[in-house]
Amino acid sequence: MMYIKTIIPRLAAAAMAFVALVATAQHGPQPRLDTIELTAGMHVIRAEVAQTPAQQSIGMMYRKEMGANEGMLFANAQAEVRCFWMRNTLIPLSIAFIADDGSIVNIADMQPQSDASHCSAKPVRFALEMRQGWFARRGIQAGFRLRGAPFRP
Repeated sequence: MMYIKTIIPRLAAAAMAFVALVATAQHGPQPRLDTIELTAGMHVIRAEVAQTPAQQSIGMMYRKEMGANEGMLFANAQAEVRCFWMRNTLIPLSIAFIADDGSIVNIADMQPQSDASHCSAKPVRFALEMRQGWFARRGIQAGFRLRGAPFRP
């Protein structure tokens, strides 16, 4: 009985923190995140790195602009099938799901302000969002290998 009395307040506090996080995400874009440099052949990408659940849940929401070679890399500790949607995202994006060695598993184009789900074809730890068509305009498709610090040789 004592366990229930201590766990319920903790669960309530966690639920309130989650609601506060969601409410924050609903009001505007998150501040710019730390960036890393990735390369796709001769193309250099400046990718903000979303690592925490809070950073990843907000992602590119409410942003009105994005540089030509800027993106957002979602980095996770464990490989899982990853799914993304575009609620409250104003910019059309393409997403590349990326294996640990930097090779692209699959790419999907995503429409702004849509709840349609776009998932990786297999478990991955990484996903990279770029302006829609960025990969296609450069001839980058599944199997292409990106280079950068997070990817293992």
